[in-house]
Amino acid sequence: MSIATRTGDDGTTALLFNRRVPKTHLRIIASGAVDELNAALGLARVSAQDVKIAAILFAEQKCLVGLMAELATDDADRPRLLQSKLQRLVPEDLARLDALVADLEARQPPANDWDTPGANLAHGHLHFARVICRRAERECVALRATGAHVPDLILQYLNRLSDALWLLARELN
Repeated sequence: MSIATRTGDDGTTALLFNRRVPKTHLRIIASGAVDELNAALGLARVSAQDVKIAAILFAEQKCLVGLMAELATDDADRPRLLQSKLQRLVPEDLARLDALVADLEARQPPANDWDTPGANLAHGHLHFARVICRRAERECVALRATGAHVPDLILQYLNRLSDALWLLARELN
């Protein structure tokens, strides 16, 4: 099957379970921001040249796939998502990020000023991923403000991930 289905030529796209929505729908905007974040984490991962940081970023990229599944499911199809075997974000993902943030903060001196992006390529990529993460978080908040189901876990995870990315960038500076 070709990637070019032509079904989106009319300005619509499919959510999970084939419900079609305009490409400007807030679900698409939120999941698109998370998709951009995943790509930015990929850039940060390959530029990090540190196997521990690369492994951390790869694990978070995998979590984002599950997070996007939640965002790409219409509220009416949520029971189908919950019954499916599709990967989803779980509380252990947030706990892992909490532990990472605590570990990084324990190893680093207190921040006295802002960490200006660009000390090296990986540092710049991590900060770029961080700002995309913040935008993805804002888009999820906007989606939730419409009354759509956006689990607390998604907002908590994205908030914590941006903190972790800032600390990882400091680690490479």
